Amino acid sequence: MKGIILHGGHGTRLRPLTHTGPKQLLPIANKPMSQYCIESISEAGITDIAIIIGGLGANKVSEYYNNGENFGVNITYIEQDYPKGIAHAVSLCKDFVGDEKFVVFLGDNIIQKSISQFATNFERSNNDALILLCEVDNPSRFGIADVKDGKIIKIMEKPKNPPTNLAVTGIYFLTPKIFDIINRQKPSARNELEITDSLDLLLKENHNISYSMITNYWKDTGTPEDILHANMQVLAEKKPYFYGKKDDGVSIEGSLMLGEGSLIKTGSRIKGPVIIGKNCLIESNTTIGQNTSVGNNSILSNCDIANSIIMKDCKIEGGFKIRRSIISSNSKIHINKKTKDEKVFLLGEGTKISY
Repeated sequence: MKGIILHGGHGTRLRPLTHTGPKQLLPIANKPMSQYCIESISEAGITDIAIIIGGLGANKVSEYYNNGENFGVNITYIEQDYPKGIAHAVSLCKDFVGDEKFVVFLGDNIIQKSISQFATNFERSNNDALILLCEVDNPSRFGIADVKDGKIIKIMEKPKNPPTNLAVTGIYFLTPKIFDIINRQKPSARNELEITDSLDLLLKENHNISYSMITNYWKDTGTPEDILHANMQVLAEKKPYFYGKKDDGVSIEGSLMLGEGSLIKTGSRIKGPVIIGKNCLIESNTTIGQNTSVGNNSILSNCDIANSIIMKDCKIEGGFKIRRSIISSNSKIHINKKTKDEKVFLLGEGTKISY
């Protein structure tokens, strides 16, 4: 079996975070979200992976993952010149797949469940597709499966009046039969080849499609709120580690993941779960609260941060509170005036704020 990860798209709902690169490289608990996809596929014993790239910052993907050797996989890069839909992206992988079964994983999906058993079951079955479904509160945002008596009867893309709340997650197990289906289907109203239409056509032509339910955590990280929620969920599951140093007089509650070369100075407070990357400096009188990620080489001084993501190479100083924020790499914030007001930031790479 082979793996395919979709790593394209414009990420418009995440701007300005995606002005300089693909959304799938945005970090969740200090790790690019697409790396979780690679690890899930690899844990299922699948080591040949194609990554579909395209759009702004596509080169950053190949620079980060290279040939996959550091991640225990073999990576082939396939370019999609313009986002024409998931099914179109899958169609580009026909030669890569050959005659093998394969799994498609959307690079912005976070799942806290091994896909190994799903892969094994599909490999042993005669099914032409296996899709993973998850109950959601807002089904009109997703592709939806209509299920009756344990069988899928219809699959539709973001219906206005969804018949169920069973979202089709961004993980699809397929066979090469899908390529003929995609070749014959017509673009949707938004001029894309929808994978939900491909699956529905499989159904209509009496191919075998099975499904399994995801009852653990699954998140399609399409908005800043989704990313912060995924960050919270992943941090809650991580085991603490302590590779850096701390001075005397540092208060630590809850779980802390502290990277090598990082230092927490006297008078600082940590209330986990918190992850702090490598070579960070947490100056005195700094508070880092729950569900916060701090990227490598960052400096925090005299500030109060919680429920936020601070990416690498950031410097934040001043007597203020930051809440529910995502601050991209190489950003600098310096506020001289002390305030009790909470600041909420959504900052693109290299942003500088000073007053």
